[in-house]
Amino acid sequence: MARLREAQKEMTRKLLLDAGVELFVSKGYAATTVDDIASAAGTTRVTFYAYFPSKVELMKALVTERLNAALDRVPSPEHGSTARDLVSVVEDGTHERIRDWLAEISLRWPVIRPYTTAAFEAAAVDPEIRELLGAWLNEAIGDVEEGLNRADRFPAATRHFRSVIAITELDHVARHWVAGHWGVQREEMLDVLTESWLGTIGRR
Repeated sequence: MARLREAQKEMTRKLLLDAGVELFVSKGYAATTVDDIASAAGTTRVTFYAYFPSKVELMKALVTERLNAALDRVPSPEHGSTARDLVSVVEDGTHERIRDWLAEISLRWPVIRPYTTAAFEAAAVDPEIRELLGAWLNEAIGDVEEGLNRADRFPAATRHFRSVIAITELDHVARHWVAGHWGVQREEMLDVLTESWLGTIGRR
């Protein structure tokens, strides 16, 4: 019975998260209410609050749980979360490793886009989400910087800024590119993005 109750709790939480991200994308974060999410999940406002103190906390869970899991980000004592493969790729810094990593991560964009779309919209209207999203992006920037530090590549004073450029560029492309957008197909997009990363953070 205890296992059944735990499974039911996990399922209810999953349904609330699923309903939340779907509504945040289709209706908009600001326009979506707790009642909307509870109704879409087939439950009640009371049940929603048993799992999440607020809509903000549900949005936080979407970022820290769903988005991090989709990107293989794991807890890190240094800076919140880390993607170890990204650190390794940047440390290597070769054209082949960078392009292979970008090609692999680009296959996940359709999965992560609902979460990033919802998070950026939420950040525009909610200071707590804005702070969370900023910290999350800084964690990714920290991965790139760590890779550069390990490789001892480029002047130390420029490594953080180079990391900011690389992640900001990747985030924008990941959130907006679809086949043919900006006049490029997938392979062309990857070629250009790789060239850009190679110039900014790779081996020359």
